[in-house]
Amino acid sequence: MSRAVITVMGVDRVGIVAGISSLLAQYNVNIEDISQTIMQGIFVMAMIVNVSQLPCSFSEFKKALEERGKELGVEVWLQREEIFRAMHRV
Repeated sequence: MSRAVITVMGVDRVGIVAGISSLLAQYNVNIEDISQTIMQGIFVMAMIVNVSQLPCSFSEFKKALEERGKELGVEVWLQREEIFRAMHRV
């Protein structure tokens, strides 16, 4: 199984979750875990997703997520889970 970490951050507004999750569905990406909060008007969401059924390359999916983020007015980051874990090892 191939998993990735998606982080979304920006000024809170209607439609952020719908905009990101609809793109995930379009790319056959399943959300396995999700956490979201609003901190003083700033929307923050982190997800662990299964990307094993992507119909395209990881880099194409990353670009699509970043573009959707721009449309929604938020920043979106995508990292493979193993790279994320390696970067945050103590």
